[in-house]
Amino acid sequence: MTAVIEQPTVHTVTGGGGLRLHVREWGRTDGPPIVFIHGLSQSHLCWHKQYESALAGEFRLVAYDLRGHGMSEAPLEQEQYTDARLWADDLAAVIDRLQLDRPVLVGWSYGAFVICDYVRAYGEDRIGGIDFVGGAVRLGPSAYGTLIGPGFLDNFPDLIADDLPTNIRGARGLIKAFPATPFTADDTELLLAASMTVPARIRANLAREIDEDDVLRTLTVPLVVTHGRADTVVLPAMAEHVLATCPTAEAAWYDGVGHTVHLEQPEHFNRELAALSRRVSG
Repeated sequence: MTAVIEQPTVHTVTGGGGLRLHVREWGRTDGPPIVFIHGLSQSHLCWHKQYESALAGEFRLVAYDLRGHGMSEAPLEQEQYTDARLWADDLAAVIDRLQLDRPVLVGWSYGAFVICDYVRAYGEDRIGGIDFVGGAVRLGPSAYGTLIGPGFLDNFPDLIADDLPTNIRGARGLIKAFPATPFTADDTELLLAASMTVPARIRANLAREIDEDDVLRTLTVPLVVTHGRADTVVLPAMAEHVLATCPTAEAAWYDGVGHTVHLEQPEHFNRELAALSRRVSG
């Protein structure tokens, strides 16, 4: 008999370099798997409108806290975050430990970097498809102002300052910039609380020079580029770049939506994600 996980099953998975990762899963134990990968200074909690939705009645939903985030281990050393192979090894460890059969990988914002790092290191054989949600594939001075927007750039200096009140101001500013229409008080509070679990030094370490075009050019699995046209954090130009670079990329534009499609339009997003997962698992 198929089991449906009502309360999350919690795992501790050993990732790259022996780092301990906090992983949770919900939904059907035999359902097509979907892995959710959050963005900078957030946690698995940002996906609550997915794992608390009807998706859990059909799919096996897995979310983990990135290294340095949430309930995962958080060393402060810079080399724990600047080595792309460690991010790849983390995701590979989750897939292997939970024995996920060709999951759809969903990467919000910084999560898209993690997916590309994984594909570069491990290839595509173990995955079924990809969904970038406001996904970033380039980071560094050449992307600032053209692909990465003021919603991020105006707040990042405060997020990495060696001063707690300044960090809180930066987190508030970034979270305010996420949606095109303000979040509910509960969602704002949840995202702010999660953000403040990440030390400022770790946030600073995430600002590595990144260019994932080599991965995008050779991708063969389906890639859905989910992006809000009102995104000021990762600009719509980033999605246009992905669509122009990746031969398998298909657009899912959201008018009047900001950087958090999965929180601003969860029903629409969940339907599109379910359709992708059914397509690649059929």
